[in-house]
Amino acid sequence: MLERSDLAGNALSALHDEDYDRPYNLQNLNAETLIFTSGRNGRSLDGDWNFCVDLLDTGLRQKWFALAPVASSERTEPWDYDPFDGDTVPVPSCWQMLNERWYFFEGSAWYTRSFSHDLPPEKRLFLRVGAAQYDCKVFLNGQFLGNHYGGSTPFCVELTEAVGSGENWLMLCVNNRRTRDRLPMRNTDWFNYGGVYREVELFETPQTVIRDLFLYLHDDGIHVEATIDGPATEAHLAIPGLGLTATLDLSKGRARTVLQAHPDLWSPESPVLYDVTLSAGGDSVSDKVGFRRIERRGTSILLNGQPIFLRGISVHEDDELQGKLTSEEDIRRRFAHARELGCNFLRLAHYPHHEMAARIADEMGLMLWEEIPVYWAIDFANPATRHDAENQLSELIRRDRNRASVIIWSVGNENPDTDERLDFMKGLADRARAEDPSRLTSAACLINHHDLVIEDRLAAYIDVIGINEYYGWYEENFSDLEAVGANSHPDRPVVISETGADADHIAGPDTGLFSLAYQADYYRRQIEILRKLDYVKGMTPWILYDFRVERRQGIYQRGFNRKGLIAADKKTRKPAFDILAAYYAERAEKP
Repeated sequence: MLERSDLAGNALSALHDEDYDRPYNLQNLNAETLIFTSGRNGRSLDGDWNFCVDLLDTGLRQKWFALAPVASSERTEPWDYDPFDGDTVPVPSCWQMLNERWYFFEGSAWYTRSFSHDLPPEKRLFLRVGAAQYDCKVFLNGQFLGNHYGGSTPFCVELTEAVGSGENWLMLCVNNRRTRDRLPMRNTDWFNYGGVYREVELFETPQTVIRDLFLYLHDDGIHVEATIDGPATEAHLAIPGLGLTATLDLSKGRARTVLQAHPDLWSPESPVLYDVTLSAGGDSVSDKVGFRRIERRGTSILLNGQPIFLRGISVHEDDELQGKLTSEEDIRRRFAHARELGCNFLRLAHYPHHEMAARIADEMGLMLWEEIPVYWAIDFANPATRHDAENQLSELIRRDRNRASVIIWSVGNENPDTDERLDFMKGLADRARAEDPSRLTSAACLINHHDLVIEDRLAAYIDVIGINEYYGWYEENFSDLEAVGANSHPDRPVVISETGADADHIAGPDTGLFSLAYQADYYRRQIEILRKLDYVKGMTPWILYDFRVERRQGIYQRGFNRKGLIAADKKTRKPAFDILAAYYAERAEKP
């Protein structure tokens, strides 16, 4: 058996060594190894991949990744999994939606496929995975190249030294097991999908590679930052729509400059985007970038110097049939429903959504709140957890910081106010500002339910106070919300980042909890109270669509959170939709 093979060593180590994962958990694929891919021509590796679930991590113990193709008639050991033949699954996809036996599976799964690539000697080759949930280990031709932590952000790995001239075998070991030190931790309130559920691509580059490009508007002009990996000593930037060209001097692979310009400003009413190109050492990338200013003054949020009210809705990346898999069509439907609701703003909860979302929002003129899954009581005292959170935040920001639509980075949701949490979250807010000084920071903060007041030490270290409140649902009395409003005197803007009530449109009662009538009345009463609070500058009620979650198994929930204004079919509107839409129409007339 393979436990006694030359690959695995002997049965004792293969079967009983519980440190088997340690050599393959370097987390060396991170924000620093990303390359800028906008405007590049990639080669898609989407399609059918060989697949096997592996609950006990037999593959790492037996070193499946080092197996070479051998006909079954010529093998000297029985294989527990054949990477080169057998069941296939589509990539991207979530394994829960492909086979009923895998619906609640949490553990490792192996993806294998071959590709041929004739790489010229003067070129480099990179693999980019849009997202894999959660720990993804990458092997090429039997060689371990690294692993990535984080279920919703992209990562890149260089294949140059490992790729061969003929057929190459690529293997991804993806593990979605929930642990106390991951983000999120074991207890969450959305479904724990698994798999390679975003696109996989190959990118061929020159020896010089543009790793990052960031542009933003400040008082003194357009700030440009570029990072280059390779021998180039200068880079060339062009923004034709502004008549701008510039040569950037590279020092230690980095360049910074400020360009004097007066671009037309991006806004929901006028989502102006400019073509931008950067070239260096034979490499070239391009992007479409909007320029705008977002800031806070006192309890106001200002876009391009004008006060705004954020008419929003929270959304999950979830589909009744596809799971966490999304598409341009799905995103555009989501945004179209938000527009019909009267939104100018969406909260992309509780993790980084597909990068297409921000690109489409740029085009449509929708503002976004984006966040990482620092959710509930994660292990704030653990340095490994903090490292993971900082990396996920950096990966999200570097992916989307050229998107004008993104106005808020959120660093967490509903965390207990401890000293460890405060230090952890302050550090994330500082990291967000260091990565991107042009946007606001936020988090879903706490209410003191005993004293009925907004009270969270983190509020002093972020720009916008997010509040998740369910008065009339989890907290029984609507009158308590009035007391919170009267007792609180924040010195910065508040956004109601969550509020809502479940309504089962299929089997719910006619009145009372879980009825359509109760949800509608909930929205009427919430709006009546919130419209009186001057410091509330926006809201993103919970949520646009019903979504799948393991922990909610009541007779009216049946494995779904039913707080959606639209049912999980993404078609059936509940009466509360029109109530919120009427309020937003009113707010649009008076920001």
